Amino acid sequence: MKFIHLSDLHIGKRVNEFSMLEDQRFILTQILEIIKHEQPDAVLIAGDIYDITQPSVEAINLLDDFLDELFSLKIHTMIISGNHDSAERISFGSNRMVEHMHICPAYDGLTHKVTLSDENGEVDFFMLPFVKPVTVRSIFPDEEILDYTGAVKSAISHMNVDATKRNVLIAHQFVTGATRCDSEEISLGGQDNIDASVFSPFDYVALGHIHGPQKVERDTIRYCGTPLKYSFSEKNHNKSVTVVQFNSKDDIQISTQKLPPLHDMREIRGSYAEVITKTKSEDYIRVILTDETPIPDALSELRKTFPNIMRLEYDNSRTRLIDSGTQGIQNAKQLNPMEIFSTFYRERTQTEMDKRQADFVKKLIQEIWEES
Repeated sequence: MKFIHLSDLHIGKRVNEFSMLEDQRFILTQILEIIKHEQPDAVLIAGDIYDITQPSVEAINLLDDFLDELFSLKIHTMIISGNHDSAERISFGSNRMVEHMHICPAYDGLTHKVTLSDENGEVDFFMLPFVKPVTVRSIFPDEEILDYTGAVKSAISHMNVDATKRNVLIAHQFVTGATRCDSEEISLGGQDNIDASVFSPFDYVALGHIHGPQKVERDTIRYCGTPLKYSFSEKNHNKSVTVVQFNSKDDIQISTQKLPPLHDMREIRGSYAEVITKTKSEDYIRVILTDETPIPDALSELRKTFPNIMRLEYDNSRTRLIDSGTQGIQNAKQLNPMEIFSTFYRERTQTEMDKRQADFVKKLIQEIWEES
């Protein structure tokens, strides 16, 4: 059984006010060519199909074109929604495309499973859209679900996975230990973390949500990453399509197919005199000038060489002094809300919270995060 693992298309995304639609159409065309070459039995798309819950008409049309091409190839395509998606917009047309298109837009407590067969027997593909504890708790009110790990664990426990078969899960969550990027929507202090142990019933876990391709704990719990770079924190990523050859439970071969972009995303650093003489490029560029004094009309002049400059910044003694004053804010982003509030309480009262107070604050933080 061969399948291709995709995720986080973020169709319609704008990066530093630049529309990525042209780049996305280019990369989706490349993906279709890879699919035609690889001839997989299935294509898995693990959430964040769109970038916002109310995508533009142009974004909807681009997805429609892509799915129509997939439909014409008669390849089983399985799509789940991510945290950026609207369930209603992801599920459009699902009734007419049911033959080969399997769309699971929102978690409803039911087991959404697609079973495919090859010469080695059956493979069960389970589809789990992005879930929050509040969602799963409302479906199973008798279960104690305290956090994201508990929510995903509960959802999986109701899937009735047959351990004698080959089993694949398609999910969209943040697994503890994965490396994040600036372009991802993150929770303060990582309140959305889940433990990889919840995936033990599955031979392969096709994850979405994290933009950098990577494995978590084992080779077969994988993020395929975005097909395009969506922030300068991704400038060193090698974007790709993940191809999985699933022969048996003990024989899962994973490879990647590179995705060269229409426009790369790069960073150029140096003095204005150095940067202005570099080779002309239409890549998306972040220019960091090291001159001690601002250069008049630098941006307009540099656009003659780099028409797609996304950001122009300075790195000199003045900006480093300013940056040092905001370091505390950056450090705070690495703390969880409980640690931040505990520090605030200690500084204001010169005492520590007692257990009753700490339990109340923890409960309040969890409720606010789930409902936001």
